[in-house]
Amino acid sequence: MSGPATSRKRALPRRVTVMLPVVGVLVLALCGLLVFGLVTARVGVLAVVIGVLAALVPVGLVTAAFLWVDRWEPEPAKLLLLAFFWGACIATITALLINSTAEAVGDLWLGDGNGSKFSAVVSAPLVEEAAKGVFVLLVLLWRRSEFDGVVDGVVYAGFSAAGFAFVENIYYFGRAFAESGFGDGTSAGVLAAFVLRGVLSPFTHPLFATLTGIGIGLAASSTSKQVRILAPLGGYLCAVLLHALWNGAAVLGGSKAFLNVYFLIMVPMFLGVAWLVVLQRRREQRIVAAALPDMVAARWIARSEVDLLSSLSGRREWRRQAKRQSGRLAAKEVGRYQTSVTELAFLRRTPVDTEEAMARQDELLTVLRSSRAEAVRLAEQSTGG
Repeated sequence: MSGPATSRKRALPRRVTVMLPVVGVLVLALCGLLVFGLVTARVGVLAVVIGVLAALVPVGLVTAAFLWVDRWEPEPAKLLLLAFFWGACIATITALLINSTAEAVGDLWLGDGNGSKFSAVVSAPLVEEAAKGVFVLLVLLWRRSEFDGVVDGVVYAGFSAAGFAFVENIYYFGRAFAESGFGDGTSAGVLAAFVLRGVLSPFTHPLFATLTGIGIGLAASSTSKQVRILAPLGGYLCAVLLHALWNGAAVLGGSKAFLNVYFLIMVPMFLGVAWLVVLQRRREQRIVAAALPDMVAARWIARSEVDLLSSLSGRREWRRQAKRQSGRLAAKEVGRYQTSVTELAFLRRTPVDTEEAMARQDELLTVLRSSRAEAVRLAEQSTGG
């Protein structure tokens, strides 16, 4: 494979490319251990265990939602896992260090007791949204072939935010348990914290981060230099403002202001973003359906596969049938085949007339043909053919 993509890879010495993943894993591990140690030191081991158990519920709901969004062109599992650990480790430790410093500075400038408010309303929104969004930007810059538009921006941002929220919830749930146990008639314990953070607002951090993801996704799908610069910046600023409003209502406004912000701003924003994501998913379906006839004409896919490939239900049933008849590996190969068809459809939205685009098309066609051949081989093997 030749072209710009290949030349970028060759620009790094082999020793460096081998060490980068190792260094990345070590950094994530060290940050994760540091975060775990700090949380444990603050609330205790038992409180951390309770916090983890309670935090598993909202994080499971959030990740399941973003996996549903990512159905048409599933992102690589390793990148989604990396996004989650980025949010849980890198973004968390970055926010913890800078917000703690901002709190100390706030106490010096504004007087003791006001530093935490300054950190919550000013520092936390700026730092946390940047820390979560950096991963999405890195995917766009270094794995451009895995980034096709708004949906991808939403998914990567959502997973990064889910990791961040998971660790934050462990701390808040653990602290609530350490201070008040499970709660009683006179004090709010971990059950009250769970209702507030796990039931009423599990999508808070993902909602903020998806605004940044939408901006980066718009930049990825645009050819305008202005859009590529302004869209990510605009998405980030919207995320910061919404985050600051949410934190400000919680620490400055009292229960009435908090409920007003929750019902009049946060809920409508959540519904609006969800509606936009659904529209983008439908747009992806139309892109794939429109590209299938040309793929049939090019003899890349069979005419009989068009109906199966043009809907998620058809694709799902195809994989199920392959699993029933030929086993799990055959279903996995059918899934790879379907994903390569989707990526080809997105690639061919614009003319494939550059060396890099042609190299990407050849790469996808290789995957398409190899996965089809392997699925057929497994099917024949299962039937004794």
